[in-house]
Amino acid sequence: MVKKSFFKSLLAVALMAGVVACESENDPTPNNPDSGVERPYVVASQGTFSNTTTNALLTAESLDGGTIGMENGLVNDGASYWVFWGDKYLYGLTYNQGNAGTTRSYVMNADYTLSARPAEYAVRRFTTVGVYDKYVMTTSTGDGPTEWADANGYIPKSILVSLLDVEAETYTTNNTLEEHYLAENFLGNGEFITLAGIEEVDGKIYSVPVPMGLSQYGVKVDGGKWVKPGNEDLVKTEAGGSGSGAYKEGELQWTQYPDECWVAIFDDETLSSKRLIRTDKISYACGRNKSQYYQMIWEAEDGNVYVFSPSYAKTMSDERQQTTLPAGVVRIKAGANDFDSSYYVNIEELSNGRGFLRTWPIGGTKFLMLMYDSPLTPSKSMKANCLAVFDAEAGTLKDVTGLPAAEVISGFGNTPYAEGGKAYIAVTTTDGYPAIYVIDGNTAVATKGLTVEATQIGGVGRMQPLN
Repeated sequence: MVKKSFFKSLLAVALMAGVVACESENDPTPNNPDSGVERPYVVASQGTFSNTTTNALLTAESLDGGTIGMENGLVNDGASYWVFWGDKYLYGLTYNQGNAGTTRSYVMNADYTLSARPAEYAVRRFTTVGVYDKYVMTTSTGDGPTEWADANGYIPKSILVSLLDVEAETYTTNNTLEEHYLAENFLGNGEFITLAGIEEVDGKIYSVPVPMGLSQYGVKVDGGKWVKPGNEDLVKTEAGGSGSGAYKEGELQWTQYPDECWVAIFDDETLSSKRLIRTDKISYACGRNKSQYYQMIWEAEDGNVYVFSPSYAKTMSDERQQTTLPAGVVRIKAGANDFDSSYYVNIEELSNGRGFLRTWPIGGTKFLMLMYDSPLTPSKSMKANCLAVFDAEAGTLKDVTGLPAAEVISGFGNTPYAEGGKAYIAVTTTDGYPAIYVIDGNTAVATKGLTVEATQIGGVGRMQPLN
């Protein structure tokens, strides 16, 4: 079994938005090392030059400095998500809205070059992804079996699971005819859910079931018993919206219960046995961007599981669906089966009211946080343009210093690589090539590390030769 930790099993997520104007910098000439030199660090890059886009997997001796170019990399089709399974395999998953995406994996050779493995997979659409046991695992929520449609023809929602068996190079999906995959009434309030995060803890899967409101199927159950009194007008009378915000006639979009957070603890990847625990100290623990539901549940090195809520429900347009709870953190103590009633940290108090979009463990009990520049509001005009280091044990938050000025930052890598108490995160600016910045977890000071002569950095991690 491979233990999912941030050091040995890193999820490097979606390509950063924005195109960088690639002007000359004062960095040294690209120092792509000669064959035979150990180059264990892997950088997934994309370059767009002269209207031509190239994706390449690069290797580097260090992330702490220097410059590498794309000319010696392994050219590939690119990916939306880069997933490191331990330090042996790298998976590139492509997310296509409503369609299957092509996925394949890579290994490191004895000379520190990379090779593609032969198998390719057409993966089912997904909204969260992670590593569990021998699998790269993805989930989403979608229509379940047509056999279970109600008298109106409405189909219940089901949890859709995809499993990539890494070493066997096989791909399987779940049988949604099995009742335990139903996403409807998952929490006992009639609403369907989607899962955010896949965190392996003591051989089990910890995930956050995010309540999504009532589907067409859920609205009709027992004459509408799950519609809260006074919320009848929230049921849509016609279809509308677009993309991840699209809705159908007869749905009640978004949750009626924004002031609570649930965690589901599954025995294994089949999701056939679960324990549900609840807290009313925070809202649901999930960061969101379009159709993606970002993980906010992490095991730290002290064995405790920390659960972060950005209070995304503050962005809802209707007051009845807005949370009154500030962004905060709770925990499940190592070996416990419920939330620790003695632990709670109010992130908004520590950040002058700012919200946050993402969190990642970076060693010990420290977490890197991607912060908004202002509080979360229904206007959704916030910019996630700064970083902070949160110490869960001490309950402190430090803004990261040493980064480029906020006005020239056009994007951050969505998941850093962590090693030796430091976090390595890609930063894209409007005035030069993207670079890896090295953040000291103790001081929250960032220094510029490896520069990549590209336009985007999609993932960064460490691998070792397979043989």
